[in-house]
Amino acid sequence: MVDLLRRSGMVTWFNKKVVEPFVEILSRGAEPKQLAFSAALGITLGLFPIVGVPFFFCVLAIAMFGTSINAPTVMLANFVITPIELSLVIVFLRFGEFLTGGAHFPLTSDALRKVLTGKASMEIFLSIVHALLGWLVMAPFILGVVYIILVPCFTILVRKFSSTVSSPKRNDVELVLKERDV
Repeated sequence: MVDLLRRSGMVTWFNKKVVEPFVEILSRGAEPKQLAFSAALGITLGLFPIVGVPFFFCVLAIAMFGTSINAPTVMLANFVITPIELSLVIVFLRFGEFLTGGAHFPLTSDALRKVLTGKASMEIFLSIVHALLGWLVMAPFILGVVYIILVPCFTILVRKFSSTVSSPKRNDVELVLKERDV
């Protein structure tokens, strides 16, 4: 399986588009809590149940939060979470239906035919509203849980990949001591 992925170029693509930018972010020495919040925000916004919209929400969040968040981390997390976004649309839809007590939108081939012919417009509108409501209710919990999980992870990773000097004051003290010894 790994050999097949290597031959198809997926490993190279993943390294270039995900791993290398992530290591670059970590090596800049940002605060672990800032990186954790940025990643949690990118993941939470990236799960928005309308395809294509999360990118604009991330740009808006970056503009609103400014230097409080790490913009590349928000965008990378949004990019990485996109495949999961597609699979969670049904979860948000069903949760929204549960919250409102609304009828289940049928996910059958007949429903798909109605969608494609334009005969299910009100049903589609209600299903979108249910999915948005489900995401809106779950988003704060997703943000909080992901943040709590990522803080210790980023603390370890920043320490491992940071390229900043650990304590410049100690070097100054050593230089002073050496001058006195002479």
